[in-house]
Amino acid sequence: MNKPLTFMMGKFAAVLPADRRYCRNHMWCLQSDGVLRFGFTTYAVRLMQDVYFLDWEVNPGDALALNHKVGHIETSKAMSDLFAPIAGTLVRLNAELLNDPSAINVDNHGQGWLFEMTAVSDAETLSVQEYHDFLAAGWEKTQNMLKGHM
Repeated sequence: MNKPLTFMMGKFAAVLPADRRYCRNHMWCLQSDGVLRFGFTTYAVRLMQDVYFLDWEVNPGDALALNHKVGHIETSKAMSDLFAPIAGTLVRLNAELLNDPSAINVDNHGQGWLFEMTAVSDAETLSVQEYHDFLAAGWEKTQNMLKGHM
């Protein structure tokens, strides 16, 4: 297995495990037995900081298009809508997160996973190196936004 990559967010490190694929909406994707499991990347968790509330607007069995609204999340930084990172069929939601979303903050690559889907293709996803490059290309803009200079 390849070693994880690390993206430096100023003085904070966002570790990107090499055993999964990544999405432009800052979710990771891990395939197991024909099902794709999704969760927030360390980069996303670091930007959101503490997750307080999570709500789903979809149900298992729903067919989802790319960028279909699936729910929303409230963090210490903002309230945001969540969108499907690929097209496919929703298999399962992580129901534990509805009661206590803190696993997203402390174990985003494990117990903090969001949902599982089946898909025809994961062509919309990126390799760990492609995602690292995607972050690097947008980091200056992200820093300006965070500092309120946009």
